[in-house]
Amino acid sequence: MILIGRYRSPFVRRVAASMKIYGLPYERRVLSTITDGEAIRAVNPIGRVPALVLDSGETLIDSAAILDYLDERAGPARALVPPQGAERREVLKGVALAIGAVEKAVALAYELQRRPEHLIFPEWAEKLKGQTRAGLSTLDRILGTGREWIALGRLTQADVSAVATWDFLGNMLAGHFAAADFPNLAALSVRANRMSAFAETHPSLDS
Repeated sequence: MILIGRYRSPFVRRVAASMKIYGLPYERRVLSTITDGEAIRAVNPIGRVPALVLDSGETLIDSAAILDYLDERAGPARALVPPQGAERREVLKGVALAIGAVEKAVALAYELQRRPEHLIFPEWAEKLKGQTRAGLSTLDRILGTGREWIALGRLTQADVSAVATWDFLGNMLAGHFAAADFPNLAALSVRANRMSAFAETHPSLDS
């Protein structure tokens, strides 16, 4: 399989880390949405990453759809998102908080780093920052109840997505979100990054 995109993208990284957790090998095609738009549009007409080219030649787009395929392939006993019931809903709530936060963080990074300074909209940037903080704070509170993991007492996609989110912030928005404000989430990242699936997909590898 071929995974398209850079680990600097939290969406690419959560797919890459999940594949490593599942023991699924892949070839990397390190393309950036900023500099390699034409090549990315050749596999995803919307020009977004990640995309995953299967051995059959079929191409999957969007991290949620790719992860759904990976969970199906892993089987219900190993899936990072349980197939049904209250356990599935608990994990998906954690995923939604992490991905909702990082979507706002990506928009914030574009606002602060890609726009000319005189075109930055401070009120909009503050709203994006507030929405990101709200998601992070909620995850931090969940972990603050004595949990090692966000859901089910084990590593799930909620943790994978949360670590991808937190490490994206540290790599792209350093100084805007302090570890002291989210100590439990920061500690989750430290624990996770001792695992090869996370260490080998860290966003700093593509910086």
